[in-house]
Amino acid sequence: MDIQKFKKLPILGILRGVEQDVIGPLTEAIVASGLETVEITMNTPKAAALIKTMVKVSDKRLAVGAGTVLNLEMLKSALAAGAQFIVTPVLIEDVTNYCVKNKIPVFPGAFSPQEIYKAWNAGASMVKVFPAKVLGPAYFKEIKGPFEKIELLACAGVTAENLKDYFLNGADAIAFGASIFKKEYLLKKDFTKIISAIGEIISSYKQLTNAI
Repeated sequence: MDIQKFKKLPILGILRGVEQDVIGPLTEAIVASGLETVEITMNTPKAAALIKTMVKVSDKRLAVGAGTVLNLEMLKSALAAGAQFIVTPVLIEDVTNYCVKNKIPVFPGAFSPQEIYKAWNAGASMVKVFPAKVLGPAYFKEIKGPFEKIELLACAGVTAENLKDYFLNGADAIAFGASIFKKEYLLKKDFTKIISAIGEIISSYKQLTNAI
């Protein structure tokens, strides 16, 4: 994963609980939507196989990573499958240290100012603020007061309607998951709705950056 490229379109899609039979067409739908960065969580059944399939189908058109990485065993399984970046729900020091040492982009989760500071100092590429919706966009402005150089990824509760508020208050990137990759869409293989929903988020971001 090229972190500088990610910063040009700092939007991360999160896939959890997806089935093997949809991963091929879903990958093509994600590419068609214009999204460039996706993670598959490691608590999804057969996650490593799904990552491997997505990497193959996307054929370098997507940066594919692994989320909910809780230990070194999960980390090594994800990397063996082709994961290009790692996301964790909290700071897991041995996982983060391995990624930093091996120059693998890593996004540890944090919530409090202390956790955010510790995750950044551990070598985070960005710190995933989770769950962002609990305190909302204003929290990012407060965090950036003392920690203006810490890069933050807002995760949970970010929509096409409110992403502007997150970015204007100091978020450097945003992530979305089940609100876009809805179970009913996946069950019905209604990929056009997924493409449309992702397109709205990307469009909102581009309108914001063009306005600044």
